[in-house]
Amino acid sequence: MQTLTIQQLTIGDGIPKICVPIVANSVDCLKNNLQQFNDKKIDLIEWRMDYLDCVSDTQMMCSIAKLLRKELPNKPILATFRSQKEGGEQFLSYEDYCNLLKAIASTGAVDLIDYELFSTEEDQKNAKTILELQHLGVKVIISNHDFQKTPNKEEIVARLEKMEALHGDIAKIAVMPHNSTDVLTLLDATNTVYQTSSIPIVTMSMGKLGVLSRISGATFGSSITFAALNQASAPGQIPVEDLYQIRNIL
Repeated sequence: MQTLTIQQLTIGDGIPKICVPIVANSVDCLKNNLQQFNDKKIDLIEWRMDYLDCVSDTQMMCSIAKLLRKELPNKPILATFRSQKEGGEQFLSYEDYCNLLKAIASTGAVDLIDYELFSTEEDQKNAKTILELQHLGVKVIISNHDFQKTPNKEEIVARLEKMEALHGDIAKIAVMPHNSTDVLTLLDATNTVYQTSSIPIVTMSMGKLGVLSRISGATFGSSITFAALNQASAPGQIPVEDLYQIRNIL
């Protein structure tokens, strides 16, 4: 598996990197809480754009991206608009979704952009948008989130491999378990893809049942784990202080 280096952070090598989401719903709230994200326990910041009440104001969103870079100069920043169908807070049409991602990428203020694998069913459109984002100077995490179930191993493997085939820089999948077997299915699929993937992969099983995958995913090949600072952006996220300690012990 190849690694990906952003600033001084190498993803896909060594211990899993800890990513913490910013989930502020207003600009004032975001500004008031930014400095705590400079914590040395945090390797990577995920800016969840879908939480903001001004997400439809592209100019404002670009200004916020620049603010994040100014206030968090040494933290790689991942910009994410999570769609409602994959657990996000708001809806955007595909055209508006792509326009937002491209606008944010063009600021030069973020390092990575999250692009959902099932944003459209047309592979050609997916590939075109991903390439356009990369040409704007960002790395692209292609993602998929299933809040209803855990697909079978073959389907999880197929989705991760498709993300690689679309030339994503990182492949990410999160699924919801209904029993312990589902968690094992996710970990087994992770291990299988890890053996042959040319890009870093990120996987997790959500909710209380899936906590094991968040603390031991690296054993099976997952290169990033997500933790909560003040507010979780997905079920099962562990507080960053606890995850940092557990990760280092493991």
